[in-house]
Amino acid sequence: MQLVVLGSGTSVFHPRRASAGFWLQTKAGTILLDCSADAPHRMAAENLDWINLDAIWISHLHLDHCAGLAPFLFGIKWAKGIERRQKPLRIFGCQGIEKLLKAIDESHHYKLFEQPFAIEIQEIETSDNVTQINLLPGLQIETLSTPHRAESLAIGLTDADGSRVVYTSDTGYSDNVAQFARAAGLLVLECSFYHDKSTPKHLELAEAMRIAQIAAPGKLMLTHLYPEWDAVDLEAEAKKLWPGETIAARDGLKLEVDSRH
Repeated sequence: MQLVVLGSGTSVFHPRRASAGFWLQTKAGTILLDCSADAPHRMAAENLDWINLDAIWISHLHLDHCAGLAPFLFGIKWAKGIERRQKPLRIFGCQGIEKLLKAIDESHHYKLFEQPFAIEIQEIETSDNVTQINLLPGLQIETLSTPHRAESLAIGLTDADGSRVVYTSDTGYSDNVAQFARAAGLLVLECSFYHDKSTPKHLELAEAMRIAQIAAPGKLMLTHLYPEWDAVDLEAEAKKLWPGETIAARDGLKLEVDSRH
């Protein structure tokens, strides 16, 4: 698998960090993990084959994770060659996605669902137990609730070769999330704050490293970085707390994910 960082930042505007979005290339197809308002243009900037995107995952309904979904549907219908697309676009993730899209669609008759291809929406109920999803043949997908919003979900994706990516999206500290991430070749973990966080619904560095100690991923990438991180060497500080490989997410970064077996 290959993961491309489209947005490593937050809802706070930043000159070098777009808000959340990750492109994941698997043997089964391509998946966009979260779709901020920045994500559609970032896919184009990275020369990704967004016109043939297989699926979009939405972790929760904060706008820095889902605000690009309606613009993506509005824009793709005008893309050159889109009339040749036959396969459906699958939108899946947290509860409330369909209601959000329909509310936007009906507000100005945008005709977001009138596409040359089918749109399939699958909403997943929150659960403290792991939920299995059938989406793309050959790709194993699991979800787990996270302590952020009522609908928030983490996702784990395992390819046919055994390579596994876990993306927590926004989360507070959770032993369940740490256990869910075990055996991941790549753990994409939020780390909003360096220290003295102002809310239990996000992580600061020490908590992120505690999750890493339990999960023991092949690689750890920390993302959802607020501007306070600009003055801190994240990777050096992480090394003081966990000996594994920690990568500070940055827009445009490409990572290969191999099987750990």
